[in-house]
Amino acid sequence: QVQLVESGGGSVQAGGSLRLSCTASGDVAATHSKGWFRQAPGKEREGVAVVSAGGNTFYADSVKGRFTISRDNAKTTIFLQMDNLQPEDTAMYYCAAHFSGTGWLRPKNYRYWGQGIQVTVSS
Repeated sequence: QVQLVESGGGSVQAGGSLRLSCTASGDVAATHSKGWFRQAPGKEREGVAVVSAGGNTFYADSVKGRFTISRDNAKTTIFLQMDNLQPEDTAMYYCAAHFSGTGWLRPKNYRYWGQGIQVTVSS
């Protein structure tokens, strides 16, 4: 089992920045690929950014150039630096870990999930 705890959400005006953190603990938490996903009201959950176990990063087209995913040296905490936030980025953001399958940004390919944290961007 892997436990994931997110922090850093909140409310910001358009053009602002937020930094999300997710710390993993439990069974071989450092070895798993980890990523950020989001779900807006009435919409399906979608992939935002992922860092593979090997350190490769993958981004949704909608956030490329604005969001940056990174991790600490222990590989147990990942971060999502979100710059130039827009109202369409408003969603519940989830941390996920343990990838298997094809498609790095497909939510169904991740086994463990955090509780989620709200990000609200006002215009």
